[in-house]
Amino acid sequence: MDFFRNLFSIFSKKSESVLGIDIGSSAIKVVQIKKKRGRAVLETYGELALGPYSGLEVGRATSLSNEKIIEALKDILREAKTTTSFAGVALPLSSSLVTFITVPVVPEKQMQEVISLEARKYIPVPMSEVVVDYSPIPKEETYAADDDDQEKQVEKKTQDYLVVAIHNEYINNYQVISSGSAIQPSFYEIELFSSIRSVVEQGIQAVMIIDMGARITKLYIVERGILRAAHIINRGGQDITLAISKSLSVSVNEAENLKRLYGLNGGPEYKELTEIITINLDYVFYEANATMLNYQRKYSKNVSKVILTGGGVLLKGFTELAKVSFQTEIEYADPFSRLETPAFFSQQLTSAGPEFAVAIGCALRRLSEAD
Repeated sequence: MDFFRNLFSIFSKKSESVLGIDIGSSAIKVVQIKKKRGRAVLETYGELALGPYSGLEVGRATSLSNEKIIEALKDILREAKTTTSFAGVALPLSSSLVTFITVPVVPEKQMQEVISLEARKYIPVPMSEVVVDYSPIPKEETYAADDDDQEKQVEKKTQDYLVVAIHNEYINNYQVISSGSAIQPSFYEIELFSSIRSVVEQGIQAVMIIDMGARITKLYIVERGILRAAHIINRGGQDITLAISKSLSVSVNEAENLKRLYGLNGGPEYKELTEIITINLDYVFYEANATMLNYQRKYSKNVSKVILTGGGVLLKGFTELAKVSFQTEIEYADPFSRLETPAFFSQQLTSAGPEFAVAIGCALRRLSEAD
């Protein structure tokens, strides 16, 4: 989906190296790649926790001022030793409204007006305050001309669209951050499209992406490369840490360390730790299963596998619990496999992959624009 491509293209000069930038609630991730012999090659990457920039612990979600985000972004670009300013930047899903609408088939010149009228039903602010983009969802079947089934005839006369709206204030903030950090984005893209690009293989089967961040967990169902459902769960890795801190009467730092060290594999010594984490994940998995069930009922199709992204899914024992909950194939996202990387570094990159899905997806799009 070419979200904001035309509105915010600010340069035409091509660059050999490009950046993908993901500004999350608890960390900034950057990836620099270039094209060599027809392949995307990893040059450098880095991650920087944002908690300390507001006096909080590493791993904590925070709401920073533009000035603080600029400071942090400059720091990670310097630490990662990036060498280019040309970039693609991800916008958080929480800053946008993603919805699906069905409208009558009309001539193309009238379609924008029809979609805008229908979209107003779902957008809770004046249309003048948002930027709206839309993309048609291809129909799966074609019907014969003499098909007199009423339901199918109605479907032939309508078209489904994916509609994305984002408030102008968010765009303005990201433009300020980009300018202050001396980066030159050719686009701003909602993070879910970046994730899909970097972790979903081409195929006809439907897959669910579970992206667990510090503050929220995002769910996407993708079929034939097309987004079919999106849902936000207001619980993430930070909630698990805070629950451990409260239940075990330990500091947030100690709770975060216990979570990372033992996860769900605490054994008898940390039985209570395992129970706390399980309760929180059960809530996330329940919501995810409900989203999956709604999809299955609507389209009469099953989700073939679940792909895990985001720092929150790196807990020890996460996949085992997910397999029990979903009863389907579970795999960690491996976006670095889309890039040419040093062989001796492969294990470390595979482990880090779920956290860099968005940044890599942005970088891949930016690199394709340079062709």
